[in-house]
Amino acid sequence: MKQTPKLCLFDLDGTLIDSELGIFACVKHALSQLQVPAPSDQELRAWIGPPLRHSFAPLLDHDAQLVEDAVAHYHDRFHTEGWREHTVYPGIEALIERLHAAGSRLAVVTAKPLHHARPIIDHLPFGHHFAGVYGPAPDVSHSEKASLVAAALQDLGGEPADTVMIGDRRFDMEGAVANQVAGIGVLWGFGSRDELERAGASALASDPAHLASLLLA
Repeated sequence: MKQTPKLCLFDLDGTLIDSELGIFACVKHALSQLQVPAPSDQELRAWIGPPLRHSFAPLLDHDAQLVEDAVAHYHDRFHTEGWREHTVYPGIEALIERLHAAGSRLAVVTAKPLHHARPIIDHLPFGHHFAGVYGPAPDVSHSEKASLVAAALQDLGGEPADTVMIGDRRFDMEGAVANQVAGIGVLWGFGSRDELERAGASALASDPAHLASLLLA
């Protein structure tokens, strides 16, 4: 980018934090409560990013009540244990500090329900640098990144031309494209290069240091 963006929107899972441990454990807990076999860990990697209901539905024959039951069981465990089961990717804290020092406003835009995302952000050593956290309410059946990006732009006074959305899955890039915002895909998360490019990523970052070189003038 020619200049440091005035507003940087970050996805959470797979971008700021590696949340695989907690998400996998909560999915397996939910399915065990319903006596449904859990997918393999390799298959579960595709669950990180999309809305939970989207991922549970095929396993539960698209039974709306069973899907809601699974989501409730997931949230029960996440509320007590799962929210702590993550690590910050190496280099992320330094990146956030540099962006803040450069004058960029920062926010988190995530498919994770807001009441689960906020405690995580509040406990991150750099969480105080985020001006807002945007995620769906727990009872929302569909979490569209486009609407969350739009809400962040409106609340924080961001102009699309001066904003960037950073994430590891196609949903992040699609949310950026829908709002005429540049989308940068990160390759250390749970998506693939092909997925991000097909979704309209304007650039790809191999690691946080590379992302810093793309963002900081």
